[in-house]
Amino acid sequence: MIEVGLMLDMRNPPRWRRPWDRFYAQTLELVEEAECLGARSVWTSEHHFFEDGYLPQPLTLASALAARTKAMRIGTAILVAPLRSALQIAEEAAVVDLVSGGRLDLGLGAGYRLPEFEAFGADHCGRFATLRRRVQEVQELLAGGHVTPPAIQDPLPIWFGAGAAKAARYAGRMGLPLLNAWSEVAEPYLEGLREGGHDPRTGRMAGLLNLLIADDPEEAWARARSHIEYQWNSYGRYGVEGLGVDPPPPIDAEAMRKPRADGCPPFLGAFTPEQAASMIAALARRGPVESVHFWASMAGLPDDLARRHVELVCTRLRAALESVGPERGDARAS
Repeated sequence: MIEVGLMLDMRNPPRWRRPWDRFYAQTLELVEEAECLGARSVWTSEHHFFEDGYLPQPLTLASALAARTKAMRIGTAILVAPLRSALQIAEEAAVVDLVSGGRLDLGLGAGYRLPEFEAFGADHCGRFATLRRRVQEVQELLAGGHVTPPAIQDPLPIWFGAGAAKAARYAGRMGLPLLNAWSEVAEPYLEGLREGGHDPRTGRMAGLLNLLIADDPEEAWARARSHIEYQWNSYGRYGVEGLGVDPPPPIDAEAMRKPRADGCPPFLGAFTPEQAASMIAALARRGPVESVHFWASMAGLPDDLARRHVELVCTRLRAALESVGPERGDARAS
């Protein structure tokens, strides 16, 4: 079966702002409820200096989640590896793994925002090379007994965050699980596994789907659209900050939610659990997708809409995916 989970970015936009302490408390409660309903994982993300307070320290929140849950996997999707030393990443990850009883999935990525790199004194131009180096360094630190106390998991799972085919191929060459579920990167990832001498049947993919799950998708979309547009327009605005270029035009949310010819999920959209399950099954036919996760909320989404979305993800969608498994077989191995 394909498992389901939640994604947390902790955005609390000025237009819909709630008191910060209450917002964090409610989110922890929501994750506890989601675990009881059947969610198998929760993932934290990272950005700095967003006006909406985007989560800046994913392993800190992961530790709190570890203390509030019992069985669900807890992951970072992603931790921006070039902003930290390998030792800091390895030590913090080991502590979270201990607090969670061995439930951490450490997702590492390159990042992209120039102001974040400047603030941490990190090399923006060399971030991809730094990411590859950090992954190897963290693996060596955890495996070599240099981290005390040690993580419970040996080896601790490290996922490679990749948004493009080239990076997905590199993840395959390293024999790492890929933190991306989109169909476009499945074949490059499998090719990379073969090139690295790894059995493609060992490939693992998991990732975020920007879908809102609802009983009445059109009604939910009408209520959520302004929140979704804020979310993705702010990504565009912050993504070019400091680069001396104009921000991209506002997204065309309607165009981005149109169905795809291959049956896979569109970039955005609102769907019933059964509609979403059909599209996720199409993803699983393209590559070894074993888990998908969804935003717990989207930039200040009304509480009733967010809670129903989480409830449907963890119940009806999860049930609809019980008979859907990742496309392994010979994983297109030659």
